[in-house]
Amino acid sequence: MHDAILVTGGAGYIGSHTVLELVRAGREVVVVDNLSKGHVRALRTPHFIEGDIADPSVLERIFSTFPIKKVIHFAAQSLVAESMRDPRKYFRENVVKGLALFDALIDAGVEGIVLSSTAAVYGHPQGCPIPEDAPAVPVNPYGESKLFLETALCRYAQVYGMKAVSLRYFNAAGADPGGELGEDHDPETHLIPNILNTALGKKDRLEIFGDDYPTDDGTAVRDYIHVTDLARAHILALDRIAEGPPWEVFNLGNARGFSVRQVLDCAERIIGREIPFEIAPRRAGDPATLVADASKAAKILGWQQNLADLETIVGTAWQWARAHPKGYGR
Repeated sequence: MHDAILVTGGAGYIGSHTVLELVRAGREVVVVDNLSKGHVRALRTPHFIEGDIADPSVLERIFSTFPIKKVIHFAAQSLVAESMRDPRKYFRENVVKGLALFDALIDAGVEGIVLSSTAAVYGHPQGCPIPEDAPAVPVNPYGESKLFLETALCRYAQVYGMKAVSLRYFNAAGADPGGELGEDHDPETHLIPNILNTALGKKDRLEIFGDDYPTDDGTAVRDYIHVTDLARAHILALDRIAEGPPWEVFNLGNARGFSVRQVLDCAERIIGREIPFEIAPRRAGDPATLVADASKAAKILGWQQNLADLETIVGTAWQWARAHPKGYGR
């Protein structure tokens, strides 16, 4: 085997789409995932280790078996509302286990790591679109845990020589246009799959969390990025490691914001019927608007979005959801 890429959490939503794009690009990929949220049916590489990223025996097995030179780190807890209810889970799972992984990577002589980060590090932004140098003042433990990992990686890169790139995502959405992979969470908290689950009769009605935000229609505005475009950015970030500085941060987003009502309207047009909904209270820790300035990724990484329009994002998600009404359970 040539030098391999280790993908932690590679059976999850964004991780599995990234593995698929890596394999399509001819890369050797090894996945480690404890399957607490991922799906075996989403794996697109034969090199899979089931286990926890903080388990020394799992990591020893990986590094003694495969020639790992670069890593993409997805494995994490990522529910904002849950992080507000159970912060110690987020600091344990994301920070403590993340640091254990980083230590193992340094000891193994890994050249570089791409970190799956989040727009949640910005908290309530002062303005939009948000550039990478905007103040990072997270308002929930999820965002705080990711910002801590970024801080650690920056220091580690400067001292230990393992280069690092942090990719701050906005809202990943959509599904593989070829129909191989899609989005299947339990519980499902993302807007688009919840709209589609309601259309499929899996939910009685969609909950819209808040209609009193300071936005045009009162519902929260988010920047939706197609998961395949997001996956391709990781390949560019991996390739950037060899020539880039020790530490870099890039926003990944569409640079366009859509409100919850706009996304719902788009889904109704695609599906061809109205989808029932109800207004629920705001979720703690949710800002009114999050929209990315992703020009840095375009300029430095050469990243281009091929699936940026909302109709394509929702349409590919609907194609997969309709073909897999039970998710990866078929």
